[in-house]
Amino acid sequence: MSEHRMWDSVEDLWAWVDRNGTRPREQELLLAVLKLSEEIGETAQAVIGTLGHNPRKGVTHDWDDVQAELCDVALSALVALRMLTPDAAGVFTAHVEGVRRRSRAAEAGKARPQDGA
Repeated sequence: MSEHRMWDSVEDLWAWVDRNGTRPREQELLLAVLKLSEEIGETAQAVIGTLGHNPRKGVTHDWDDVQAELCDVALSALVALRMLTPDAAGVFTAHVEGVRRRSRAAEAGKARPQDGA
C-alpha cells in the first residue's frame, strides 16, 4: 500500500468514526486516546501469549498476532491524530523527520571521540 493510500484509509476511518460518534467531539477524542491503551494491552497480551509466559494458558498467540496488534496500535494512533488535525499526514511526516534528524545527530555524536578521552 502506498503512503497516499494509507492516509486515504486513515481519512476514511476517521470519517467513519466521526459519523458514528455519539458523544461530544472532546469526549470522542479522549476515548480515541484511551483506545491506544487498549490496543497496547492487546499487543502485550499477544507477546505474552507468543512466549507462553502465562503457565495457565501456554502458547496462545504467534508473532503474526503481535504484528497485527502493532498495526492496530499504529492505526488507532493515526486516527486519533486525524481527530486533532486535518493535516495528520503533514504533522506525522514532520514529526518523523524531526526524530530522524535527532537520531542521526545522536549517532554522529557517538562517532566522534569524547572530550578528554
